[in-house]
Amino acid sequence: MNTNTIILLEDGTQFYGKSIGIQGHVTGEVCFNTGMTGYQEIFTDPSYYGQLMVTTNAHIGNYGVNDKEVESNSVKISGLICKNFSFNHSRVDSEDTLFNYFKEQNIVAVAEVDTRALVSHIRNKGAMNAIISTDNSTVEELKLILDKMPSMVGLELASKVSTDKPYYVGDKKATYKIAALDIGIKQSILRNLEKRDCYIKVFPYDTAFDEMKEFNADGYFLSNGPGDPEPLIDAQNLAKELIKRGLPLFGICLGHQVIAQANGIKTYKMHNGHRGINHPVINLNTGKAEVTSQNHGFVVDKQQVENHQEFEITHLHLNDDTLAGMYMKNKPCFSVQYHPEASPGPHDSSYLFDEFIDLIKRNN
Repeated sequence: MNTNTIILLEDGTQFYGKSIGIQGHVTGEVCFNTGMTGYQEIFTDPSYYGQLMVTTNAHIGNYGVNDKEVESNSVKISGLICKNFSFNHSRVDSEDTLFNYFKEQNIVAVAEVDTRALVSHIRNKGAMNAIISTDNSTVEELKLILDKMPSMVGLELASKVSTDKPYYVGDKKATYKIAALDIGIKQSILRNLEKRDCYIKVFPYDTAFDEMKEFNADGYFLSNGPGDPEPLIDAQNLAKELIKRGLPLFGICLGHQVIAQANGIKTYKMHNGHRGINHPVINLNTGKAEVTSQNHGFVVDKQQVENHQEFEITHLHLNDDTLAGMYMKNKPCFSVQYHPEASPGPHDSSYLFDEFIDLIKRNN
């Protein structure tokens, strides 16, 4: 391991560690995930594009990697910051080491960092831009690089992770046809729809309604994804058209925020976001609590939803009372801020995919 690895934060704070052996420097917004398992799903989740991931679990890499546990075709985080990086793996069905997985994709990672101190700093000061460097650059040189980095506010990243052309998932003879807008879609979402007898056509992030309607779908889906929802004008216009025509619509995470923006409801950047697999949510319709998987740095303005005549709040985050779910009173449209596909994470909220199918049944 290289001992000369620095993590420089936007506010000038410095942390040090050891490179796992992949040299270079990378930038991104530094954030943390509290999940005890599921690191491969986290690293390949398109919603993490452009972020430096701090894992609060002490050991990363100990169970290796498996090709079946990916959420996209490549690692999407900009870099990894952890306490203990394991070069060996001890799971029966692991196929390779995490180190080899990172090496193939040239992902810079730094270990032996005081992650508790770093996470405490982010919790207090908020998520911010940072740089990891293994190349002995001076702090002054790194500051110049950081100064050129754009803020996550106003940053459009969906185009960086979306498919270039439409593709299909599932059995062509399935009962339901779903048109999904890929603004950073996770593969486990597609698997959840597929096992509910859906044939899915996945469209690029900037697809217009006129093109999407040719698929003659029974229902429409707006995916998760990275960045700020406000610049996604094409996606907002698509959502407006779908809602105006009364077509069944389900949104998750960034898709949820796009639906809000399409209805004049604002979103805002959170202090440090929600990222982990143990976030408590209350379902206001059932009164039951759900343990959920979450990954977002922006959130829909709760007060504006409360004051909107067409919307009703369905779910709230129990830690900070932020909006976690909503539906439209007079249109077949609903959305949630968290991840019911549960990969990684608990399966408490998988019923939401069933509710989407029920919505389609009622409107066809």
